[in-house]
Amino acid sequence: MNTRHQKLEAFGRLLDIMDDLREKCPWDKKQTFESLRHLTIEETYELGDAILNNDLQEIKKELGDLLLHIVFYAKIGSEATSFDIADVCNEICDKLIHRHPHIYGDVVVADEEEVKQNWEKLKLKEGKKSVLEGVPKGLPALVKASRIQDKVKGVGFDWEEPHQVWDKVQEELQELQNEVQAGNQDKIEAEFGDVLFSMINYARFLNVNPEDALERTNKKFIKRFQYLESKAGELGKPLMDMTLAEMDIFWEEAKLLP
Repeated sequence: MNTRHQKLEAFGRLLDIMDDLREKCPWDKKQTFESLRHLTIEETYELGDAILNNDLQEIKKELGDLLLHIVFYAKIGSEATSFDIADVCNEICDKLIHRHPHIYGDVVVADEEEVKQNWEKLKLKEGKKSVLEGVPKGLPALVKASRIQDKVKGVGFDWEEPHQVWDKVQEELQELQNEVQAGNQDKIEAEFGDVLFSMINYARFLNVNPEDALERTNKKFIKRFQYLESKAGELGKPLMDMTLAEMDIFWEEAKLLP
């Protein structure tokens, strides 16, 4: 692995290249915080895919793409004489030191859970009015629900036992079923949301990341459905011309694939 000196040298090389691009490249010159925003989100999702696929080479590549964006934003910030990459690094360093008094102070913690609780308490002392302020409004709803639940857990607002959460899931399912039978579409949507929220909550107690679990199922479904499509293609028969019973034969075969 690279030495500390080599790592700093590589980072300096990236900063020099960013300076060159910003000065000489027509595309890079035109970019703003706003124009880069959607590209950064795409890069983050690409990194997420590489992590789920456990593709270390792809993770390395996507980390580079994301690091470039961080350096790019800092360069734009420096041009506005607002902040530069050193300010970005120092601010996160200061925050990490402040938020880890069990490492850089005399606080003693028993476990990971106590670290999380202290983290949320420290943020409130820093001036945040709500523990939920740190949940970005633009997060996808499933991820947002997970973060909300993590945040409130950090201040002790949580169930005590997994069976209590499972009971809540069952209660919400029954309420959903009641509204389905009543035929009230608005209330059906509300209760469906409650079911999803309670299932995400239960996932925490099972140590399951719901986003990862759902994406795993998505990938599994895609693989099986594409197998079904390929088999239909071998028969020269469009899927829409096949019966469900015929399709189900290939679907069951697909379930046996590794």
